[in-house]
Amino acid sequence: MSTRDSTQHDALVRLGASTAEAIALVLENWAPGTIERGDVTVLPESANPFSSLTRGAVAASVSYVDGVTGANIFALTPAGARKLASSMGVPAPEPSEDGETPDEMSELEMSAIAEVSNQMMAAAAGAIGVVLGQQIEISVPETRVIEDPADAPEYYGSSPHATSVTFMIDGESCRLIQLVPSAFVVRMVRALDELGGETTGGEAESREPGADGEPTSTGLVDALGDIRLRVWAELGRAKIPLGRALGLPLGSLVELDRETDAPVDLFVNGIRFAQGHLFVTDDGEWAFRCDEVGGRTVAGPAPLIPTPEPEQQGAVS
Repeated sequence: MSTRDSTQHDALVRLGASTAEAIALVLENWAPGTIERGDVTVLPESANPFSSLTRGAVAASVSYVDGVTGANIFALTPAGARKLASSMGVPAPEPSEDGETPDEMSELEMSAIAEVSNQMMAAAAGAIGVVLGQQIEISVPETRVIEDPADAPEYYGSSPHATSVTFMIDGESCRLIQLVPSAFVVRMVRALDELGGETTGGEAESREPGADGEPTSTGLVDALGDIRLRVWAELGRAKIPLGRALGLPLGSLVELDRETDAPVDLFVNGIRFAQGHLFVTDDGEWAFRCDEVGGRTVAGPAPLIPTPEPEQQGAVS
């Protein structure tokens, strides 16, 4: 196995792990204590990523729209979808006269699944953006019932690379399938190079791509443990003419667009990630206390806030 193949494998594992972790946090918010995550499996090019789907699976998906092909698909078994909807307070359909609960999802259940799917897919895209250091543009999330898994490629297309992660929701198996465009892998490989060629530790080192074309799996902790991210806090912004900026003397004041007690933005790899407040520790060091992540309190995950527009790049931090 070449070094290039190994690096691509690590890149796919880390992308899959960051996506799965974001989705797991959203699920945990709606069904606390019932979510279990599996390992990241890198699928060989010849594998059908949808072969393990069950008939009648409820699948939520988004595709990438910024000039690349690929998608994130979260597929739940019918029973798993019903349990997730139930955890959101949606009752199951009334039993029929013979006492059997209808297999078909009700409109309320599908609506609840669509709501949590919107959050999952936005959070997943945000997590990928944080790892890659750029905002990821996605389509409007879509939820559908897949009557026949053989039809899934027609819905979602294909991509050069694919990963899969198994989830358990209250004992019911679900699956995250990620169709990864080559552009994402290239960007992640560059990020790995910036780490100095480090590889994931522990289990990840012992699970390299198999020469026989079999899928390989890596734990989420192993995949994400040594990813380094640039983090900074922004106090406020100001726009000034270039001539004035060049002529600023020492000791001059630049008025920012926020009050002194306004929340401070926390940026991670160029993505506005959270809000909070700065304070001074007992050792006299500045620190950041996180109050909200993506517009919600730290008690619950939510989609990440988009990165600033290009015209705002002259901000004073």
